[in-house]
Amino acid sequence: MGTVVTRAEADYEAVFRVSPALSILLATDFTVLDMNDSCLSLARRSARDVLGRCLFEVFPPNPAAPQDAGQQGPPVLQTSLERVLTTCRRDFMPLQRYDIEAVDRPGVFEERYWSTVNTPVLGPHGEVLMIVLTSEEVTDFVRALRRPGGGGEHGSLAQHLQTLNDQLRRAHLEQCETTSALREAVERQRRLVYDASHDLRNPITGLLAELEVALADPGTDLQRILRTLLRDAERLNDIVADLLDLARLDSETHEDERLIDLAGFVSEELDRHTPGAAVRTRLDPGVCVRASAVRLARLLNNLLANAERHARSTIEVVVTADPPDAVFELIDDGPGISPEDRERVFERGYRSKEASARDPGGCGLGLPIAREIAQEHGGRLYAAEHDGGARVVLRLPLVSGRCS
Repeated sequence: MGTVVTRAEADYEAVFRVSPALSILLATDFTVLDMNDSCLSLARRSARDVLGRCLFEVFPPNPAAPQDAGQQGPPVLQTSLERVLTTCRRDFMPLQRYDIEAVDRPGVFEERYWSTVNTPVLGPHGEVLMIVLTSEEVTDFVRALRRPGGGGEHGSLAQHLQTLNDQLRRAHLEQCETTSALREAVERQRRLVYDASHDLRNPITGLLAELEVALADPGTDLQRILRTLLRDAERLNDIVADLLDLARLDSETHEDERLIDLAGFVSEELDRHTPGAAVRTRLDPGVCVRASAVRLARLLNNLLANAERHARSTIEVVVTADPPDAVFELIDDGPGISPEDRERVFERGYRSKEASARDPGGCGLGLPIAREIAQEHGGRLYAAEHDGGARVVLRLPLVSGRCS
């Protein structure tokens, strides 16, 4: 019976040493950290001669290589290694020519062909710590294809194989991009479910508590209970509307977009709104944008509602042109937004301590929804520096033409 070796007892360095494939362990600057025996034999050097040296010094380029060598060997290998550092993913190289210098004949190179895979070794935070270069030599196979009858009418099967390898690599990259997009979509759905369960819990808990009190105490003031239940029901309705908006943003088409006079549109929305603070306006006419009226109204109302929650007495609304942008600004005289929170307030579910104290029932979705609508229309929404309150700025592409 053979000796049984457990995973804990395996000598991985010994496995690395005796692997028939050429294996090189590289630092992120492409210096050699280690080579297995097959690779040292190919280089005809000892470990002492190669460790700590750049890979391209140990295996230098062939200065006498054909003109198309720029598409082969060291340049392509370096590009692959850099791609591993950038993507933190394994990179499969197409069939490559990489000539090897003969140690006993300096300056003389032997034509060689390789199939190479470069694999990152990742750290605890996903960063690349090292790269494992593994290569199989296919020189004999390429030479066999070149012999009469071995490579087709023009002896070009090797070129066809390289083309196919390139196509496979591109297909692999496209598959990785598709997989990444799917993962992002799944993550968005996961956040949506989390937002729903988290934000609906508080109003539902309030409803249940009030109903339990009403049932347990016959003398309860039912009018007060009903008013409280109505507020909780309205809050539930607002949250559901926000969540539906988030769900629609990824799937909604832009068929309802039209030219809009931003000043006139803002004025109409303010007329429909019952402000909780005094509103001053400075609205320049003729500032046109292309947008969905429904989505733009949602964005503006979210910003107004946010400003009213924090304003002490006054809100200022400004519409102006700053080519190439149409600019909408909303300024309140509240406590303002601290520099460290200016980006965080647009994160789903984030609420500052001051905001939570002012409106405990808020769910932190209004500003994120507004930003996503702005981005959907090719614009930007951000919190700008302002003394004595908060200043939120919306920039949309300015459109020349007659507005509706």
